[in-house]
Amino acid sequence: MIITNWNTARERPVKLGEKIRYLREVEGSLRGLGRPMTQLELVRAIREEAEKGKGKSKARAKGPGKATSISQSYLSQIENGARPHMTQSSRALLAKFFKVHPGFLVDDPDGYHAELTSDLRTTEGQLDVWLLQGSEKFANDPAVSNVLIKAAREKDTRRCFLLLGAILDTPGLADRLLEALRPELAAGNGNQHRGNANGNGEGRRIR
Repeated sequence: MIITNWNTARERPVKLGEKIRYLREVEGSLRGLGRPMTQLELVRAIREEAEKGKGKSKARAKGPGKATSISQSYLSQIENGARPHMTQSSRALLAKFFKVHPGFLVDDPDGYHAELTSDLRTTEGQLDVWLLQGSEKFANDPAVSNVLIKAAREKDTRRCFLLLGAILDTPGLADRLLEALRPELAAGNGNQHRGNANGNGEGRRIR
């Protein structure tokens, strides 16, 4: 997976363009591209998402100044610093697509030096950032890294964690779900358990 070292970038104020490039990298990884999503791909994806939403919102009046698309040239100007600020409607559009807080899509102020979690002060925002940072650390394990990104992209990340907790609190449920949803992984775990029973010493290794 291609994920920028975001923790290093956070050692200094980060510009809006860098943040969007980072989000394009995350989006590309999430979509299985193995590379950052290009600006043109991003523009097309936003347009397609807007088209899908039109049918659902025909009964509702369109709000004034509400953007439904963004151009590649506009995006390029933002990323290369030629246009330092976005309109409120464009920021809302990108925030909705990337599923981040609109307040994240601005330049960090001069002298800003803090953890990324300060950008989003809610529990939901902090969980999302923590998961994205974790996906970088596990980049050498694409399966785990991808799951962390997917969890961060969920609308209600906190609920995902509470659901995981409930599953783990129920004896045997995790194994049954794994067998039903990912039988190949369950089979691998079964082989490992059988090996332990045979006394071959190949137990789970703590890293």
